[in-house]
Formats: sequence, C-alpha cells, structure tokens
Amino acid sequence: MTARARSRSREELTTPPPIVTDALLAAVPHPLVGVDGKGMIVFANPPAEQFLDMSASMLKRQSLPGMLPFGSPVLALIDQVRDHGATVSEYGIDIATPRLSPRAVDVHLSPISDLPGGVLIMFQERSIAQKMDRQLTQRHATRSVTSMAAILAHEIKNPLAGIRGAAQLIEQNASEPDRVLTRLICEETDRIRKLVDRMEVFTDGRPLDSKAVNIHEVLEHVKNLAKSGFARDVSFTEDYDPSLPPVTGEKDRLIQVFLNLVKNAADAVAGRSDGEIVLQTAYRPGVHLTVGGSRDRLALPLEVSVRDNGPGIPADVQSTMFEPFVTSKPKGQGLGLAIVAKIVGDHGGTIECESEPRRTVLRVRLPMHRQ
Repeated sequence: MTARARSRSREELTTPPPIVTDALLAAVPHPLVGVDGKGMIVFANPPAEQFLDMSASMLKRQSLPGMLPFGSPVLALIDQVRDHGATVSEYGIDIATPRLSPRAVDVHLSPISDLPGGVLIMFQERSIAQKMDRQLTQRHATRSVTSMAAILAHEIKNPLAGIRGAAQLIEQNASEPDRVLTRLICEETDRIRKLVDRMEVFTDGRPLDSKAVNIHEVLEHVKNLAKSGFARDVSFTEDYDPSLPPVTGEKDRLIQVFLNLVKNAADAVAGRSDGEIVLQTAYRPGVHLTVGGSRDRLALPLEVSVRDNGPGIPADVQSTMFEPFVTSKPKGQGLGLAIVAKIVGDHGGTIECESEPRRTVLRVRLPMHRQ
C-alpha cells in the first residue's frame, strides 16, 4: 500500500461520516447554527428551529447577517473566529430577529475545520443559566442559615430563659407600673424564642422518612385546610394530571411546603373579589439535577405549581426570595420560603418562581418514587 493510500485510509477512519456528525449535532439540547464563509446558514438543529422560529429548510435559505440586526455583536464574534481560527465565547448578549423579541443569551462560536470560513454557533438562553444559579444560591443560603440557626439556638435560648425568669421574679414584688415593664420583657423574650424555634427547623438533619406519596392527596389536604381558614374567600382551581406517579418524600413535610405556598398565594390575592389560586400537576420528562459528589443525574419529572392572580412579586425580591429574612410583606419575617426551599432540597427537588402582575407561579419539581 502506498503512503498516499495509507494516509487516505487513516483519514477515512478518523473523519466521521457527515450523517453521523449531523445526528450528533441534532442531539445537542441547545440551539446550534452553522454558517459558511458567506454567512449562509448550512445547518440548524431542532432547538435552533424553535429558537429562531423557523424550519431548518427555511433557515438554509437565509444568511445569518441578514436575520440579525445591523451591528449585532454576534456578527463581530463570527469575524473574530474566522480571523483567529479559535473558539470564542461571549455572555449576556442581547439578540433579536424580525420574528423574535429581544432576549439575553450566551454565545459560543467555533470554527468548522472542513468548511472554509465556516463557523458553528451555539446559543444558550440566560434564563436557563439564571435558574441554575438561583438553585445554587438557595442551597448555599440554606447551608449558611443552618450554621447560623445552630449558633442562635445554643447562644440565645439559654440567656432568654434566664432573662424571662428574672423578670418573673421581679414581677412578684413590683408595683403595677413596673409589672407592665416586666410583662413587656416576658412578651419580647417569648417572641424572640419563637423566632429561634422557627430557625431551628434549619438544623434538623434527620434523614427523611421517605415513602411513596400521592401528591394529589397532599394538595387536597392543603386546599381543605386553606378553605376552612385563611383562604375561605378565595376561589381554587385544580388542574391535575391523574396519571401522575407517586412522589418520593415525607408527606407531613410536603404538606408544610404547599401549605406555605398556598398561604403566600392567599395573602397575595387577599381583598380581591376575583382572587384565584390554581393548583396544577404535570409530568415533565427531561428535567434532571446533578447529584453533588457523584456522576448521577436525578430525574425530576413531577412538577407541582401554585399560581395566583395577585399583584406579583417585586423584581428586586425575586432573585433572593428563597433566602432567609428576605420578604416583601410589611410584617413578614422572611423565613417561610427559606424553609420551603430547604425541605424541597431535602427531597432532592428544586423550586423556582415566575412572577408578573396578575400571574405568579411557584413551581416545585420532585423525583418520582421508584421501588
């Protein structure tokens, strides 16, 4: 065999067939667009079709510079890749097309070696990255407040007991005006103790008594509690998927989660004649969470959402609303949603919020029970 033949054989072995390459690119979950040296689109995977709101066959008749607005930073990045022949990434770019409203994306560009001037572009919507950041922030905040709660319980509750006891002793021999002050001391120490008791929830490191839980039974129990008390004047709507499999979890703690979410929703619609809370369940395959310290990816296909038509959550609160002591309520302590985030995290799930006027949705995603 000649040297040229051996070289060609090696090249045939190392270069994947175009069909295989296209199939691999089509399987990538993020929008991928390939352009040639003239900027014409030569490849678009299914997520790119959704992202650009156009079929692949239509996209292949378009030039990317013609689709993007004049002066788009994406075009400058394409030129940079062609000039240097190296991969380039840029974060938080605003992008829009005649079919799309502006959105923030991360862009990753690489040269296509066997296409002169060709560039492969991957778009990643910032909303996905932001959701991941929020989940990490919630977990870091929970760990921080766990340590703080342990210190509070140890360093504050004992002195509080001493202060209250001393006030009670003084009250026995005090005049009536002084007894007003001693009662005030007792009331304030009791208030602080209750706050510390709530904080102690974060120090509960006991493993969950996990079992198969019918999430619809949890939601019905929560709805009945709400309708007989704080939400008696609120309209409830159930939109359940009856085929939903059981959740892996502890029923009492899940009741605590959704009772808290429904209470917040009821507070948001309080005083409205059209106040409504929608409880919804759905099966969402494809949602996974990486388990720390291992290569396992936990499936979270069960989605439970609580929606209300209240005024919405202020934008400056949304990014930190699951952290302790963050609240938009005048008399709120900011612990309810932090406790919810901890319990959901203990179940291996995630929680996120979308809010705008007349529509606030809290979505909890949980693992499916497996025998």
